[in-house]
Amino acid sequence: MHLKRWITGIISTPFLFLIIYKGGALFAVSLSIICVLALLEYFRIVFNTKGKTISGIILLLSIFVGPVIMWAAYKNALDLIIIIVAFNLIISGLFTLTQFKSDSFIIENFTKQVLGIIYIPILLSFLILIRNGADGMLWIFFLLFVVFAGDIGAFYIGSYFGRHKLCPSVSPKKTIEGSIGGLFSNLAVGLFFKCFFLSNLSLGASILLFLFIGIAGQVGDLFESALKRSADIKDSGSLLPGHGGILDRIDALQFAAPVAYFFKEFM
Repeated sequence: MHLKRWITGIISTPFLFLIIYKGGALFAVSLSIICVLALLEYFRIVFNTKGKTISGIILLLSIFVGPVIMWAAYKNALDLIIIIVAFNLIISGLFTLTQFKSDSFIIENFTKQVLGIIYIPILLSFLILIRNGADGMLWIFFLLFVVFAGDIGAFYIGSYFGRHKLCPSVSPKKTIEGSIGGLFSNLAVGLFFKCFFLSNLSLGASILLFLFIGIAGQVGDLFESALKRSADIKDSGSLLPGHGGILDRIDALQFAAPVAYFFKEFM
């Protein structure tokens, strides 16, 4: 499993660097594809405990809305994103009314669809907003390295030194030691970037940024684990050998992205 993780990472890294370096439409289109794949995995998790993807209006609407939100973020049209989310709510609500009598689970399905739109395309759109902003490429690389460092640090330190369970009801293998090790990894890589690439950031704000990114990333990881545990599945998919599915790889990044955007724009 460890070997598969490293091989997948090594193979995908050059493509990832190219997409981030080019930015622009390539970055937005790539994230749109990731968004659609992640939505399909999300629906597989929340709509059927046997791993089958739901079909119908709710799925089709989400597959359409997700890339449109990515496009609106690429155009920096934040007001349009709000409008798209509102219209998704209205259309989904209308569909819910037509099915309310015949489908006793339609309200539950409606809430899961709305959550999916916020959870995946909305959170991923922050990556596009960061990339299109000042020093966007540098900030995206910084965010990826800090998040992935925390993931790797938590995984290996938890594997070798973990003794106390962090959140056993959600993820029995995650430990407090692994969580702390992940935060130290976040700090180490973050300080490296600050020294060599983001020297204009103050030390105090930087440390807060690194820690909040790490904490948000761990919350994102545990949140996806809670979704999978509720469906009694191990991985969100099998697209990435050694990692599972798309959601398994981006769960921490999704929650960390709005934190990084907030610090970048307002602090």
